[in-house]
Amino acid sequence: MPMIDIYASPGTFADPARLAREAASELMAAEQLPDLPIFRANTAAFVHDVQFLADVNGDGACVRVQVLTPHGALDRDKQRDAVARLTTLVAASSAVPADRVWVLLTEATEGGWGIGGHALGAEDIAAVVNQA
Repeated sequence: MPMIDIYASPGTFADPARLAREAASELMAAEQLPDLPIFRANTAAFVHDVQFLADVNGDGACVRVQVLTPHGALDRDKQRDAVARLTTLVAASSAVPADRVWVLLTEATEGGWGIGGHALGAEDIAAVVNQA
């Protein structure tokens, strides 16, 4: 049940809503989540316009993708897949080249993932899968 934040200069994406849906779908696929309603409803992407964005040279043609997953959700192969999928999607959705798409993968601490007022750990998330 990852959360994705995509940061870019205003106007970078022609269809930010489509990008958000597709990013969530791509990350579900990379994480190999089962296609269950709870995972579909709790995997989301947020596209943010950043007022000031530039590298040291003053070039603002870049995109930062921040992914937050529950602890242990992405092994090394899934990390590689997630970065590749999101980079390809962002580059295809904008004029930003793939080498200017930066993907940061972050894990919440065990039990540090909350939904509906409940802090969920790995056992809690596994129970959801087992109930389906």
